Amino acid sequence: MSHHDERTFVMVKPDGVNRGLIGEIVSRFEDRGLQLVGAKFIQIDEELAHEHYGEHADKPFFDGLVEFITSDPVFAMVWEGADATRQVRAMVGETDPAESAPGTIRGDFGLDLGHNVIHASDHEDEGANVREIDLFFDDEELVDWTRSGTTWVYEDVEE
Repeated sequence: MSHHDERTFVMVKPDGVNRGLIGEIVSRFEDRGLQLVGAKFIQIDEELAHEHYGEHADKPFFDGLVEFITSDPVFAMVWEGADATRQVRAMVGETDPAESAPGTIRGDFGLDLGHNVIHASDHEDEGANVREIDLFFDDEELVDWTRSGTTWVYEDVEE
Protein backbone atom coordinates (compact mmCIF):
# COMPACT_ATOMS: atom_id res chain seq x y z
CA MET A 1 0.00 0.00 0.00
CA SER A 2 1.47 3.38 -0.92
CA HIS A 3 1.69 6.31 1.45
CA HIS A 4 -1.54 7.95 0.23
CA ASP A 5 -3.74 4.88 -0.06
CA GLU A 6 -6.28 3.49 2.33
CA ARG A 7 -8.47 0.43 2.23
CA THR A 8 -12.22 0.31 2.61
CA PHE A 9 -14.85 -2.41 2.94
CA VAL A 10 -17.74 -2.71 0.46
CA MET A 11 -20.42 -5.38 0.14
CA VAL A 12 -23.00 -6.02 -2.57
CA LYS A 13 -26.03 -7.10 -0.55
CA PRO A 14 -28.37 -10.02 -1.44
CA ASP A 15 -30.69 -7.77 -3.48
CA GLY A 16 -27.76 -6.47 -5.57
CA VAL A 17 -26.47 -10.03 -6.07
CA ASN A 18 -29.92 -11.27 -7.13
CA ARG A 19 -30.33 -8.37 -9.54
CA GLY A 20 -27.01 -9.16 -11.25
CA LEU A 21 -25.32 -5.90 -10.23
CA ILE A 22 -21.93 -7.23 -9.05
CA GLY A 23 -20.17 -6.58 -12.36
CA GLU A 24 -21.67 -3.10 -12.75
CA ILE A 25 -20.65 -2.13 -9.23
CA VAL A 26 -17.10 -3.49 -9.59
CA SER A 27 -16.77 -1.64 -12.90
CA ARG A 28 -17.80 1.65 -11.33
CA PHE A 29 -15.09 1.42 -8.66
CA GLU A 30 -12.48 0.35 -11.22
CA ASP A 31 -13.53 3.17 -13.55
CA ARG A 32 -13.04 5.60 -10.66
CA GLY A 33 -9.43 4.43 -10.29
CA LEU A 34 -9.79 2.37 -7.13
CA GLN A 35 -7.95 -0.93 -6.92
CA LEU A 36 -9.53 -4.19 -5.80
CA VAL A 37 -7.34 -5.97 -3.22
CA GLY A 38 -9.77 -8.60 -1.92
CA ALA A 39 -13.11 -10.12 -2.90
CA LYS A 40 -15.24 -13.13 -2.08
CA PHE A 41 -18.73 -14.43 -2.73
CA ILE A 42 -20.09 -15.69 0.58
CA GLN A 43 -23.22 -16.67 2.45
CA ILE A 44 -23.31 -14.70 5.72
CA ASP A 45 -24.44 -16.75 8.70
CA GLU A 46 -26.33 -15.35 11.70
CA GLU A 47 -23.20 -15.09 13.85
CA LEU A 48 -21.35 -12.95 11.29
CA ALA A 49 -24.50 -10.87 10.68
CA HIS A 50 -24.80 -10.17 14.41
CA GLU A 51 -21.13 -9.12 14.56
CA HIS A 52 -21.41 -6.95 11.46
CA TYR A 53 -24.60 -5.15 12.53
CA GLY A 54 -23.93 -5.29 16.30
CA GLU A 55 -24.35 -1.54 16.79
CA HIS A 56 -28.00 -1.91 15.72
CA ALA A 57 -28.81 -4.83 18.07
CA ASP A 58 -31.18 -2.78 20.24
CA LYS A 59 -33.06 -1.22 17.32
CA PRO A 60 -36.46 -2.46 16.12
CA PHE A 61 -35.20 -3.17 12.58
CA PHE A 62 -32.29 -5.41 13.72
CA ASP A 63 -34.01 -8.79 13.25
CA GLY A 64 -35.15 -7.83 9.75
CA LEU A 65 -31.64 -6.64 8.90
CA VAL A 66 -30.12 -9.96 9.99
CA GLU A 67 -32.82 -11.94 8.14
CA PHE A 68 -32.18 -9.97 4.94
CA ILE A 69 -28.36 -10.09 4.97
CA THR A 70 -28.39 -13.87 5.62
CA SER A 71 -31.13 -14.58 3.03
CA ASP A 72 -28.79 -15.05 0.03
CA PRO A 73 -25.10 -14.63 -0.84
CA VAL A 74 -23.25 -11.32 -0.74
CA PHE A 75 -20.13 -10.13 -2.58
CA ALA A 76 -17.64 -8.75 -0.05
CA MET A 77 -14.76 -6.58 -1.28
CA VAL A 78 -11.86 -4.45 -0.12
CA TRP A 79 -10.93 -1.50 -2.31
CA GLU A 80 -7.76 0.58 -2.09
CA GLY A 81 -6.97 4.11 -3.21
CA ALA A 82 -6.35 7.66 -2.08
CA ASP A 83 -9.13 8.60 0.36
CA ALA A 84 -10.85 5.35 -0.67
CA THR A 85 -13.52 5.31 2.05
CA ARG A 86 -14.76 8.82 1.29
CA GLN A 87 -14.57 8.15 -2.47
CA VAL A 88 -16.63 4.97 -2.14
CA ARG A 89 -19.24 6.59 0.13
CA ALA A 90 -19.71 9.40 -2.39
CA MET A 91 -20.22 6.84 -5.16
CA VAL A 92 -22.65 4.74 -3.09
CA GLY A 93 -25.00 7.59 -2.12
CA GLU A 94 -27.29 8.05 0.87
CA THR A 95 -28.57 5.07 2.89
CA ASP A 96 -32.09 5.86 1.67
CA PRO A 97 -32.04 5.48 -2.13
CA ALA A 98 -34.81 8.10 -2.42
CA GLU A 99 -32.33 10.66 -1.07
CA SER A 100 -29.45 9.49 -3.29
CA ALA A 101 -28.42 11.53 -6.30
CA PRO A 102 -28.70 10.04 -9.78
CA GLY A 103 -25.29 8.69 -10.75
CA THR A 104 -24.69 7.13 -7.34
CA ILE A 105 -25.08 3.37 -6.99
CA ARG A 106 -28.12 3.67 -4.73
CA GLY A 107 -29.51 6.56 -6.77
CA ASP A 108 -29.35 4.46 -9.93
CA PHE A 109 -30.31 1.03 -8.57
CA GLY A 110 -31.94 1.37 -5.16
CA LEU A 111 -35.65 1.88 -4.56
CA ASP A 112 -36.13 0.82 -0.96
CA LEU A 113 -34.37 1.70 2.30
CA GLY A 114 -34.29 -1.94 3.39
CA HIS A 115 -33.03 -3.19 0.03
CA ASN A 116 -30.48 -0.56 -0.93
CA VAL A 117 -28.13 -2.83 -2.94
CA ILE A 118 -24.80 -2.08 -1.26
CA HIS A 119 -23.01 -1.53 2.05
CA ALA A 120 -19.91 0.65 2.37
CA SER A 121 -17.89 1.48 5.47
CA ASP A 122 -18.56 4.87 7.02
CA HIS A 123 -15.84 7.38 6.17
CA GLU A 124 -16.41 9.18 9.46
CA ASP A 125 -15.62 6.08 11.56
CA GLU A 126 -12.16 4.77 10.66
CA GLY A 127 -12.42 2.08 13.33
CA ALA A 128 -15.57 0.64 11.77
CA ASN A 129 -13.82 0.37 8.41
CA VAL A 130 -10.90 -1.61 9.86
CA ARG A 131 -13.29 -3.73 11.96
CA GLU A 132 -15.38 -4.64 8.92
CA ILE A 133 -12.35 -5.56 6.82
CA ASP A 134 -11.06 -7.76 9.67
CA LEU A 135 -14.50 -9.32 10.14
CA PHE A 136 -14.77 -10.48 6.52
CA PHE A 137 -11.13 -10.98 5.45
CA ASP A 138 -8.00 -12.58 6.86
CA ASP A 139 -4.76 -10.72 6.12
CA GLU A 140 -3.64 -13.38 3.64
CA GLU A 141 -6.84 -12.89 1.61
CA LEU A 142 -5.84 -9.29 0.79
CA VAL A 143 -3.34 -8.82 -2.02
CA ASP A 144 -0.73 -6.06 -2.05
CA TRP A 145 -0.12 -5.18 -5.68
CA THR A 146 0.34 -2.19 -7.93
CA ARG A 147 -1.87 -1.99 -10.96
CA SER A 148 -0.04 -0.93 -14.09
CA GLY A 149 -1.25 2.45 -15.19
CA THR A 150 -1.41 3.90 -11.68
CA THR A 151 0.48 6.94 -12.96
CA TRP A 152 -2.60 7.72 -15.05
CA VAL A 153 -4.76 7.86 -11.91
CA TYR A 154 -2.50 9.72 -9.43
CA GLU A 155 -0.15 12.47 -10.53
CA ASP A 156 2.63 11.85 -7.97
CA VAL A 157 3.16 8.10 -8.46
CA GLU A 158 6.25 6.57 -10.04
CA GLU A 159 6.08 3.05 -11.44
